[in-house]
Amino acid sequence: MPTSHSPATPQPAVGTVHAGGTGPLGRHTVSRIGYGAMQLERLHDDRAAALAVLRRAVELGADHVDTAQFYGNGFVNELIRDAYRPDDGVVVVSKVGADPDLGARIPLRSAQRPEQLRASVEDNLRSLGLDQIPVVNLRRLGSGPGLRPTGDQIVDLDDQLAVMTALRDEGKIGAIGLSGVTADEVRRAVPAGIVCVQNAYSLVARDDEPTLRLCQTEQIAWMPFFPLGGAFPGMTHVQDVPEVVAVAESLGVTAAQVGLAWLLRHAPNVLLIPGTASAEHLAANIAAGDVEIPDDALAALDAVPTHSTDIAVDEDNWPDEAGAERQAPASHGG
Repeated sequence: MPTSHSPATPQPAVGTVHAGGTGPLGRHTVSRIGYGAMQLERLHDDRAAALAVLRRAVELGADHVDTAQFYGNGFVNELIRDAYRPDDGVVVVSKVGADPDLGARIPLRSAQRPEQLRASVEDNLRSLGLDQIPVVNLRRLGSGPGLRPTGDQIVDLDDQLAVMTALRDEGKIGAIGLSGVTADEVRRAVPAGIVCVQNAYSLVARDDEPTLRLCQTEQIAWMPFFPLGGAFPGMTHVQDVPEVVAVAESLGVTAAQVGLAWLLRHAPNVLLIPGTASAEHLAANIAAGDVEIPDDALAALDAVPTHSTDIAVDEDNWPDEAGAERQAPASHGG
């Protein structure tokens, strides 16, 4: 099972390979390419295959994994619990702010209130089999692609940070991250000690550039979800952009690999968490860390138009299985 965190110095991942190099994630030094486990929900009927993907991620040098209790109502967390041993040195990053909604078209619902955040952390601890979760992201719902809060689910950031800080002080979480936040919200949260931000961001969706640069200044890891664009209507995907395809063809790699390599080159505080349920796609994602983009190609990619990700999600635009498959080479649900 993954490391059950104590104040001791974290163990390094097994082996000497660090996918994409290394970067800081709070007090951890991790590979710049990790693994987003959301899509393992699709392997609910093939647990052995799901466990094999998780083990392969570590073998390829990915030493941090992104998860959530609402990924399969604990199924993905339980896979992580069973796949990893403490000496694997895998840093588990989970998130709260939504709960599973079994049987619904959208399989999760808003859970933004402080007592719900605390309950979600407890649920994650149980399903992961941990005494402490190394990093927990507070998933806000006011911006970016995703659900929108209504009624008593509209909660002030300070009230949410208060319970997250209390959970950290109690030793139930090791560090606090944010997700789905604005630059102003990051500024407000900096005094609480934020180690990472997960926002929708990619080569084709760069509206959050000021937030990324703020995080760089504050030495906060930037962990983009939908790193290749998105599956929701209105979100462009890198493989649909001629400039990206042209660069990929010139380098003999895929458009997805170019999209991931561009992110690594774009800012030093970027840590990637591409997700897939395929061992083949996993290897391709990890290999993006070795893709060198020449300066002229980089200039062409930097000039690609950006597209907004500020999309409210509802039952009408929630992606079907086809949309999930399209994202499969490297996606993350955030």
